[in-house]
Amino acid sequence: MQIDKSQIIDLLKSQGKDDRADEAQSALPDTVDPEQHADLLAKFGINPQDLLGKIPGLGGFGG
Repeated sequence: MQIDKSQIIDLLKSQGKDDRADEAQSALPDTVDPEQHADLLAKFGINPQDLLGKIPGLGGFGG
């Protein structure tokens, strides 16, 4: 599954992590594969498994 970098940036900003969002903007590729880039996501405090529930349209449950 590929996730657009902007969705991850928006997620970080919504969590009040603007400094990490700025870092992620320059460090992440335009499309992110949560499995392939798990170590990079972890650097920004993102658990790849949590992305499914936190980014709309990625198959999260509820809401």
